[in-house]
Amino acid sequence: MKLLAVLLQAGLSQAGLRFACSQVSIQRLDPIVEPGRVPSTHVHQIVGGNAFNASMAGDIGEQASCTTCAYTEDLSNYWTAVMYFKHENGSYKRVPQYPNAQLGTEGKDAPNIQGGMTVYYTQKDFNNNGKSFIRAFPPGFRMTTGSPSANTLDAAKGHPGLRYTCLQTVLTRGSETPDFPAKPCPAGIMAIHHFPACWDGKNLDSPDHQSHMYSTIKGGFQEAGACPSSHPVRVPQVAYETMWDTSVFKDMWPKDGKQPFVWSFEGNGYGTHADYLFGWKGDSLQRAMNSTCMFHACGSPGVQGVLKTQTVEEMNKCAVKSTVVEETDGWLRELPGHMAPMAFKA
Repeated sequence: MKLLAVLLQAGLSQAGLRFACSQVSIQRLDPIVEPGRVPSTHVHQIVGGNAFNASMAGDIGEQASCTTCAYTEDLSNYWTAVMYFKHENGSYKRVPQYPNAQLGTEGKDAPNIQGGMTVYYTQKDFNNNGKSFIRAFPPGFRMTTGSPSANTLDAAKGHPGLRYTCLQTVLTRGSETPDFPAKPCPAGIMAIHHFPACWDGKNLDSPDHQSHMYSTIKGGFQEAGACPSSHPVRVPQVAYETMWDTSVFKDMWPKDGKQPFVWSFEGNGYGTHADYLFGWKGDSLQRAMNSTCMFHACGSPGVQGVLKTQTVEEMNKCAVKSTVVEETDGWLRELPGHMAPMAFKA
């Protein structure tokens, strides 16, 4: 009855968020899968609030003092593994990242977003949320999607929300594949991570960080199916897009034509995965989900919306001091914390 009252009060809405987050840290920490372990097994690229550390608990929205995301009230943390290029001589080099289309700069002379990713919070699709009320995540909520232990094409196909796009230009969309593109991509590779959007309504986490959620994802940004009775609460459809500039290695492509990219856990494209730790301040995410704004109309430089925004310069200033001091870039003889792909389980 309490949830029904909220539904009647809020009504249905049409809202969706798409915003950039610059890098807050690149290091071997994973407070969800390996809480307290320093260092964790493989390198992650992390964006969001500066409360990120090896052990995170409680209301993250009240712990961080800044964020690398465009919306100042979003102090959440979002992370994925890091992509590396594996040279024919056996050495590795971290693949650089670049901003997504229409999110790169504020103007000709403005600073550019530093790496990072694009984050989405959508409902039914990019136009409305259909007949479902979308409930914001509660403080302390966390989840993961995918698994680094997946090492077959069939396993990858079992996660329709985890895909890659071979970018012909920064605007290329569609033609998604479950594994790394087999040929060089002119504008790089976009890695896509869609999270489940059905919650059991009780648990902020689960032992495998996934069982408290249920996925109805059909792939891409298609409308998800109805939530089952076991996971009846519709939450925002969270998704990440990371633009990896693999084009800088076009002149180093292996002579045998073999695809040369690996994730930081020495995994091929099948084992892609991502982590989400909710940290929106107060009721800010629920306000956005209850509104009728879409993308830039929710708030952006020069546009007053339901959410507060900051400049790219302010985003780039927020950072986290590395707990794990090691080389993650340069040309490396081996991946940091290297271990066999099947040795680590989510």
